[in-house]
Parts: sequence; structure tokens; C-alpha cells
Amino acid sequence: MASLSLNRKPTVKQRQIRASYDEDTITVYQAYNREIASAAVHQQKLNASPQFRLTRMTWIKPSWCWMMYRAGYSYKDKNQERILALKMKHEHFISLLRTATLTAEPNEGVASSETAEAGKPPRDKSSAVKVQWDPERTPRLEKLGYRSIQIGISSLVAATWVDKWIVGIEDVTEKAKALEQELRGNPEVTNEELLCKGLLPSERIFPVPLEVQQAIGVE
Repeated sequence: MASLSLNRKPTVKQRQIRASYDEDTITVYQAYNREIASAAVHQQKLNASPQFRLTRMTWIKPSWCWMMYRAGYSYKDKNQERILALKMKHEHFISLLRTATLTAEPNEGVASSETAEAGKPPRDKSSAVKVQWDPERTPRLEKLGYRSIQIGISSLVAATWVDKWIVGIEDVTEKAKALEQELRGNPEVTNEELLCKGLLPSERIFPVPLEVQQAIGVE
């Protein structure tokens, strides 16, 4: 029995923040139209284009594959034709999560208070930051059995996020297109091979303080 248990694959927890990060920064993704993205990369300022609106909630995603799913590898529509990798300091990313409200999960009818720490009072529904857990995706956009975090940044904190908390902007659209082309031309390619080709980033669990885990439903 012991040998069987040692050979079992580890169970992936339902809600963990998985991201590409180094000692100082974490990478999150969002897709924009050509004008917004070009100006943002050129000036290293997300609101460099007058088309960028601070009045709309922006949903950032640490998961590369979920970004691919959301934007269809950048082919979905003209408002998502350029994918940007946005770098944030660890402490600023955690600051967003500290003020977040956990939303209900899509199609599951789970209220935010049900997925937070048992016995803890509901958080302020008018929170400037929202957290939502959606089914994670494979590079082929297939649904997985565990979830990926999305973080919604409202107009109440968007100016601070844009002006002070984004420390690097890179256009990764060509990488997204290359991934789609590789999968289409080489259906048998493995995730490990995609990683070696640089078409998948190395993502691992990003640790956050216990109180933040409890507030946003991290397992």
C-alpha cells in the first residue's frame, strides 16, 4: 500500500495562485487593442494612450493559459489583439489582494462569504478589488479540474495601479500566436516541449499571507 501511495500524482488544490515570478516581481497579463498596447509598451505606461479608460474594471490574470483562453491567443477580437505582460512588485500585488472581495464563482452559485474563512463576516461588497476563480486551462484551452485567479481592479484603485505599481510592460502577442501555431502544426507536442521552446512560462505557486489566503479563498 505504501508503494502505491508514493506513486500517486500529487493532488492539485482547487485554488492556488500560480504565476511566473522572480525575487522581486510577479507577471500578470491583460489584452488590449492595438492603440492602447503600442503606446503602453513604447512609453512603459499603461495609460499612455487616450483610449485607455480608468473608469472601467480591468481583470488581470497571472495564468498564461487562462489569458490565452480569454483572448483566443490574441485572435478573439480587435479589443484583445495585443497581449501585454505586466510586471508588479510582490508587495503591490499582495496589496491588491488585501483589499479584495471574493465574488461568486460562475455557474456554481457560491457566495463570497461561503468560500471565505468559516465564521468570518462578509467583506465589503463595494470593494475596489474583486477576486474570481475560474477553471484553469491547458495550452490547448481545455478546462482543467482546478481554478485560476482573476483580479478585477476598479476605478477606485486603477490610477495607483497604473501610475505606481506597474514596473514593466512587455508585448507578448507574438509568443501567443507562436503557441497557437505550434499546437496547430504539431498536435502531439507536450507541455514540457512547449516550455523548452519558450512558448509556456514557468509558473509556480505564489505564496501570500495567511490572512489574504483566507479572505480570497486560497486553499
